[in-house]
Amino acid sequence: MTVMDHPKFTSTPLSRLAEGQRARIVAIGGGGALRRRIMEMGMTRGTELLVEKYAPLRDPLEVIVKGFHVSLRVEEAAQISVEVVE
Repeated sequence: MTVMDHPKFTSTPLSRLAEGQRARIVAIGGGGALRRRIMEMGMTRGTELLVEKYAPLRDPLEVIVKGFHVSLRVEEAAQISVEVVE
């Protein structure tokens, strides 16, 4: 049984979080280039982030990671699994 199969483990795609929510990255999916690009921006497993805001049409979204503002397309954010931090 992996950590993600554990019944208490609940993750959600980053793209489903609301403005102002904090989360911790638990996994990064996607293809090689996308995954590498996301990780080069400082988004690695265990990193906490804050969803700052969404654009008026809800794409892209802006997150704060390690003090930096990063904009992601919703389809890119959907590849990042997070757990909400209270």
